[in-house]
Amino acid sequence: MNIRIYYENVKFRIRKTREIKELLYKVIREENMVPGDLLFILADDTTVLEVNREFLKHDYYTDVISFNNSVGDTVNGEIYISIDTVKRNAREYGCRIIEETVRVMIHGVLHLCGYEDTGEEDRIRMFERQEMFLERIRGELQ
Repeated sequence: MNIRIYYENVKFRIRKTREIKELLYKVIREENMVPGDLLFILADDTTVLEVNREFLKHDYYTDVISFNNSVGDTVNGEIYISIDTVKRNAREYGCRIIEETVRVMIHGVLHLCGYEDTGEEDRIRMFERQEMFLERIRGELQ
């Protein structure tokens, strides 16, 4: 089990990575899954838009894209995060950038654990779950 964070075309850097990684391991374990290899790529809007176009055939900006490479109960995957979009969302929602970044990291991991957010009921369930996990670390992100 290994969580790696890469930065592509962004100056933003995450602090408290140890605490965040521990939380992400807990998210996976509490979903009755086994932590495997996770790769987070924090990039700019242009990079994530290119990924969205090429692999998902979507022509719009997004904050997070998850690619699930899980095998059985072992959670593996790549999660692309647009820091540009995360910054805009943080301003819109009135929260700090690190908080919004961790929120979308959790969101991406929940997708790898089998959560979907296409329907209203699923979206609410996933949102409640991600906010519950975020609340556990919010104080440590100061």
